[in-house]
Amino acid sequence: MHHHHIGQEPIPISTSLRQFLNGEPLIPKRTGSKKRILYIAMLAVGLAGGVALIARLLVGLINLVTNLSFFGRWSLAESSPADATLGLWVIALPAVGGIIVGLMAFYGSKAIRGHGIPEAMEQILVNKSRIKPIIAFLKPLSAAISIGTGGPFGAEGPIIATGGALGSTIGQILTISDSERKTLLAAGATAGMATIFGTPLAAIFLAIELLLFEFSARSIIPVALACVTGAAGHHLLFGTDPVFAVSEIIPEASNAALLAYSAIGLLIGVLSVAITKLVYFIEDGFEKLPLHWMWWPALGGLAVGLIGYVSPKTLGVGYRNITDILSGTMPVSLVLSLCLFKLLSWSISLGSGTSGGTLAPLLTIGGAIGALAGHAVELVFPGLDINLPLAALVGMSALFAGASRAVLTSIVFALETTRQTNSLLPLLAACVGSYSISFLLMENTIMTEKIARRGTKTPDSYEPDWLEKWTVGEVSIPGTVMLTATSTLPEVYQYLRDLATKSQRFVVVDSHQQVSGLVSLSTLVAHPDQEALLSDVLAGSRYASISPGSSLQAAVDLMTSQQVDMLAVVSADNQIVSILDYDQLFSAYQAGQDEQNHRKKHISVRRSLRKRVIAYRRAN
Repeated sequence: MHHHHIGQEPIPISTSLRQFLNGEPLIPKRTGSKKRILYIAMLAVGLAGGVALIARLLVGLINLVTNLSFFGRWSLAESSPADATLGLWVIALPAVGGIIVGLMAFYGSKAIRGHGIPEAMEQILVNKSRIKPIIAFLKPLSAAISIGTGGPFGAEGPIIATGGALGSTIGQILTISDSERKTLLAAGATAGMATIFGTPLAAIFLAIELLLFEFSARSIIPVALACVTGAAGHHLLFGTDPVFAVSEIIPEASNAALLAYSAIGLLIGVLSVAITKLVYFIEDGFEKLPLHWMWWPALGGLAVGLIGYVSPKTLGVGYRNITDILSGTMPVSLVLSLCLFKLLSWSISLGSGTSGGTLAPLLTIGGAIGALAGHAVELVFPGLDINLPLAALVGMSALFAGASRAVLTSIVFALETTRQTNSLLPLLAACVGSYSISFLLMENTIMTEKIARRGTKTPDSYEPDWLEKWTVGEVSIPGTVMLTATSTLPEVYQYLRDLATKSQRFVVVDSHQQVSGLVSLSTLVAHPDQEALLSDVLAGSRYASISPGSSLQAAVDLMTSQQVDMLAVVSADNQIVSILDYDQLFSAYQAGQDEQNHRKKHISVRRSLRKRVIAYRRAN
């Protein structure tokens, strides 16, 4: 029997292994090759152009349905249900819209119900980013009917859902990976948001925080280009003015005022939790009704109509409400009634499972709360220089940050829609405050609660991947025992006992000292014929190799693709230097977790002082 340790004398590599080394890549090709990224990016830009046109059509359709319902005229001009003079008929209109949406959901697709973003999240996490193509047609149509008959939603939720469905459909028609389909879904969804609001940067952040759950070149390049295309579409189709124009320039906030905005953010964090709980409390209430779910949107519509009769401003899209609140000139009583009635109307309507969104209503309610809090601070601290438009803007963003936990999206969205750069620091303070309170008090968000109840966990952090951090050479233990293929198993056991090695993995060579394969002690012990030759044990087994400089993630990918539980680690001059097995991978991963979670003091103040005292005594 031949044996030696790798460290002393290199083992020659068999022809088959050299072919493996030269003929195939050591690391299986990932979907993120540069040509693929360019291909997906081109698809994303084309998709975004299509989504921008659909967004314009959707807004036109909402205007048409609004004009027909509330004014009885055939027009695509923008109009507000608040200006209608229909009297008691206002109560019936949203209920009729609810009936139509219920029928569309029942006979078309149940997936048109709900917010838009959570449904896209669920398809990404559970269904390999596959959305039924019919959603791309039914979602905007149902939303136009829902919003056009007075539903208290914005156009952005439906267009996000539509863009996502369109991206997913393209990803199902073409031969692409699940990861690439996810990128197209996110690109379509965020291009829709960028088109409606002209906010490309906020849309990119929305993709990262709520849809992609990753930050990598393969996803960011296509999504960013799609968002830029969507924003160009906004400028072309909707104009270049800021969506929520504030008439005056917001001044820099003083430190005392900054403290007040931070406090408003903390308060809104608590309210964001309460509002999220309210929405799901109402949704649970509908679940208990002895009525088929198809009729729930009609009931919700009836509530919207009743509230709309009392407070007409709560009906429809309501982007104008946001601009009015941000002006800082709206009377306090009007702001208060809008805040309460919009919250009631939206939460009942959304809870009923109609086709709508969360962004615009949250912005309206948050803006109103911010404005009210600003007035309250002015009353209590008259000397404090509180800017009411800024207080409203801070409230608007902080509520979205708390309810959705898309904290960066919330901050950047406020900056892009108003173009008031002086508001950055107050926005940052308030949104982070609101986000922190929401994180501490609430398990799920307004976006993830529904899918969490169905057993789907959404990622909520972007942490380092320990398998990408370390290389194979850092983890694998150098020096390997070599066994001869012509030995019997009893001879192998005797040899290992004499060697007294702790190694569990071995290189097997033939009579010419060429590598035949790799074998583990557990495989030897489990073999049914304990008198067999080592070559019989190896029969039909595969082995693969990797370079010491490759990452552990590459090793895991290779083990998976080749269906092996260990790899030969091969140096640049084709010599085996060690074996890497899954035990070492687990140990590395555990070490990474320990590095993150293990608490340890590195400087002891007490010990440092004691050393100083001893040194002083010795010196004197």
